[in-house]
Amino acid sequence: MYWFFVIIAFLLASIKTEKPKKYQKVSVIIPAYNEEDTVAKVVEVVRNVSFVDEIIVVNDGSSDKTEEEAINAGAIVINHETNKGKGEALYTGYKQAECDVIAFIDADIYNLTSKKVESMIMPILLGDAEITKTKFSRVSGRVTELTAKPLLNFFFPEISFEQPLSGQFAARKNTLRKINFEKDYGVDVGIVIDADVLGISIMEIDIGEIEHDMSPLSDLNLMANEVVRTIISRANKYGRVLMIDEIGYFIRMSVVGLSLIILGLFTLFFVKMVPLAIGVIISVVGIIIAIYYLIKVIVKSILIFRKTPGFSLLKSFVKIHFPLIISIIVLLLMISTFIGAAHFENGVLSIEPNSRNLIIYADNARADNSISVRGPFTVDVAIENESEQIRMPSEAMMTLGIKVNDTIQIGGAEYIVNESRDGDDDIIRMPNQARKVLNLEPGYIIQNSRLKEVFDQSIVSQVSKSKNISCTEKFIISQKDYNSSDFEVFLGNVSITNSSGVFRGNSSYSIAVDGDIVGTINKPKNTTLNYGDSEIEIVFKDSQYSSTKQFVKSNQGNFFNIDI
Repeated sequence: MYWFFVIIAFLLASIKTEKPKKYQKVSVIIPAYNEEDTVAKVVEVVRNVSFVDEIIVVNDGSSDKTEEEAINAGAIVINHETNKGKGEALYTGYKQAECDVIAFIDADIYNLTSKKVESMIMPILLGDAEITKTKFSRVSGRVTELTAKPLLNFFFPEISFEQPLSGQFAARKNTLRKINFEKDYGVDVGIVIDADVLGISIMEIDIGEIEHDMSPLSDLNLMANEVVRTIISRANKYGRVLMIDEIGYFIRMSVVGLSLIILGLFTLFFVKMVPLAIGVIISVVGIIIAIYYLIKVIVKSILIFRKTPGFSLLKSFVKIHFPLIISIIVLLLMISTFIGAAHFENGVLSIEPNSRNLIIYADNARADNSISVRGPFTVDVAIENESEQIRMPSEAMMTLGIKVNDTIQIGGAEYIVNESRDGDDDIIRMPNQARKVLNLEPGYIIQNSRLKEVFDQSIVSQVSKSKNISCTEKFIISQKDYNSSDFEVFLGNVSITNSSGVFRGNSSYSIAVDGDIVGTINKPKNTTLNYGDSEIEIVFKDSQYSSTKQFVKSNQGNFFNIDI
C-alpha cells in the first residue's frame, strides 16, 4: 500500500500544470470598394476559420451591391458615404473592432482559403510576432518593384521584405495603437516603416498564390504616388532624409579627411621623392578636415538617435557609415604599425616601420608554401648556452633554402640551425661571433628580400635520410640567382634522394661515399660511378628554374656525400 501512494504521488508531481492561456478574440477587417463579385466569397472563407470572432466589412462608398452581398454573407457592415481610400477604411474597421487581434484582408481575392487566413493570424496568437504581413505569388507587383523597394532600400535599407505592399496584415490591437494609419494606398508601407522604426517585430508569411483583378494604369499611377508620398513623409519624420543627405555629405568629407591623413603618412614614410614638409602638410590638412566633419557626423547622429532610437536605425547607420568605418580602421591599423615601430632612446624618438614581404611561387613544387608572407626579421642575441646554434623562423629558412638541423658555416665556424622558440616570431637569434662576422647588431631589421644578401657565401651542409642511408649536400648561399639543375641519385638502382642546385661553368664537383671521393662531375650530365659492388648513378632532369643554392666545388669540399 505504501508503494501505491508513492507511485500516485510521483505521477501527480510529474504532471505539468500550465496556466491556461487567456482566450484571444480575433476580428477580420475587409475593406471593400465596388467588390460585389468577390466580397461574399471572402467573408464565407473567413467565417470558416474557427477562431475568428468578428468579421467587419468596411464599405468604402461603393456604388454597387457590395453592402448587400456582405450582409447576406454574415458580416458586420460599416459604410462610408463617399470613397475615402483604403487607409481610411482600415482605420474605421480597426476603431470599431472589439477584439484583441485584428487581421486586414482585401475583398477582391478570388482564391482565398481558410488555410491562408489561419497562416497569417496564428503567429500572432502564438506570440511569435506582433505583426504579420503576407507575401504571395502574383503577376503584378509593378508599384512594389519600381517604386516601393528602391525607395525603401535608399531610406530604410534594413527593411528587406519581398512584398512590402502585400495588403494583408494581422496584428494585436494594442500594437496598432502605435501605428499612424495613412488614409490611402500608403497604409501598407506606412505600417511596415512604423513597425520597423519602433522596433515592433514583423513576420512575413508566404500564403502561396493569390488571384485578383489587376488594377488599371490610372489606379497604379495613383497608388505609386501615394506610396512614394508615404515613404518620403516617413523618411522626413524619422530623420532618414537628413541621414542620407546632410549626414551623407559629412561622411563623405570625413572620408576625404581620413584619406588625406593616410596619404600624408604614406608619403612621409614610404615615398622618398616627396619632401617631408609636403607629407606633414597633407596629414595636418586631413586631420583638420576629418575632425571637423566627424564632429558634425557625431552630433547629427545623436540627434537622429534621440528622435528615433532602435536597433533597426543602428543597422541603417552601419550601412550608411560603412565607408567611414573602413577608413577609420585603415588609419588605426597604419597608426598602430607606426607606434609599434617607434623607439625612444637617448632623447631621440625614431619611427622605423618595416613591411612584410609577400612571397608568391609560380611552381608549388619549388617551396613548401606557394604563397606566404615573410619578415621582416629582427636580429637578437642567442639563447643562453646556445653558442653553437642559430635559431630562425621557418619562413627565413625557406627563403635561404635550409632546414632544421642543417649546419651553416659562417666565418670558419659551424652552427646548427634550429627553429625559433614560441613567442619569437620573426626573430633570428645568433651567437655573438656569427653576428660580428655578418656585421649585425641586436635589433637590426632584415627584410626577407635582403636575407640572402646577409648570409651570402655562407656554406650549408644539409642532410637527408632514405632507407638508412644518409645523403649530405654542401652548398653556398648566394644572393644572385642562376639557372639550377634538378637531379636524382640512385644507389644500386634504388633512388635515395632528389635535389636541385647550381653547377657553375666547367668546375669540378666531388662525390664521396663515407667521406672517400669516388668521382667528380664537371657539368650537369648523367653520370655513373662505381663503389665496390654498387653503382652510383646521378640522373639530371630538365629544369626551368633559377636558384641561389650553389654547390661547393671540389676545392671547397664534397658537394655530395653518401653515408652507408
